[in-house]
Amino acid sequence: MSLSWVVLALASATVSGVVSIFDKTFMHKYARTVQTLPLLIGFAQTTIGVVVLAAVRVPESVTLSASGTAFVSGMIYGVSGALMMWVLFRQEVSRTIPVTQTAPIFAAVFALVFLGESITALQWLAILATVTGAVMLSLRFVDGFGGIPLNRNFFILVLAAGVFAMGNILGKVALNDLPVMYTHGLRSLGLGGVFLLVHLRPEPFQHVVEFFKERNRGLLVVASNELIIANTSLILMLWALSTGPVSLVTALIATRSMFVVIFSTLLALVWRGALGEVTTTRVIAVKVGSTGLIVSGVVGIVTW
Repeated sequence: MSLSWVVLALASATVSGVVSIFDKTFMHKYARTVQTLPLLIGFAQTTIGVVVLAAVRVPESVTLSASGTAFVSGMIYGVSGALMMWVLFRQEVSRTIPVTQTAPIFAAVFALVFLGESITALQWLAILATVTGAVMLSLRFVDGFGGIPLNRNFFILVLAAGVFAMGNILGKVALNDLPVMYTHGLRSLGLGGVFLLVHLRPEPFQHVVEFFKERNRGLLVVASNELIIANTSLILMLWALSTGPVSLVTALIATRSMFVVIFSTLLALVWRGALGEVTTTRVIAVKVGSTGLIVSGVVGIVTW
């Protein structure tokens, strides 16, 4: 196994964990509607797409088919992100992101069907461990009793995971013919376009205008996150996909949940109430144990 794409995928997961913390910080402290942050992301990613495509050289081997696949991959990724944002606005970041990390299950199936990537029986067991950990992270304890809320939010997050996996499959197909940065530019246009299409409404647009008029500090949070941190994570992920198997790269990126839990819990312990996180001993134990199970499953996927 090449070390390069493993390091790149883990680096992408780490940076992506930071992205989730910044997203939740903005939602918790500055957002006035569920659509405010996604609308800002739409503007930012569309801008990035235009800038990147204007800056990079169009490859000689470019084809309409490959370019279209890269663009559609970004659109699909945008749909996944929009679904995740809708839930993230309503519940804790460390209970939202890990559920979406069931994407390796879908990626493994899609990669087997569409790309012919093989999966061992032990790797399937590891995938099951990842799913179990994701479900456990959705436990709620009320008056000493636990339960799994198989509600609308849970299934929306599972759907987002499946859509994310398909976006990676199409991204891998595009990367077979296109360089990373050119693909990133097209994907950013697709992603930003979906976010604008879904969230460009009078109320959130007015809030964005007010943010600029007030020079709201939240704009600095979004600018730092979307223009620098998020794009770094996306480029690292594409770089890993360009050299590694999509099923295993997607599995490694699922370690994002571990970083989200670590970062959000530490912040909540240092600044009580930060991000709206619950920090009782039982809740922390469930989060850590469940995320550990997810990570152990991901490790098994890679090593078995």
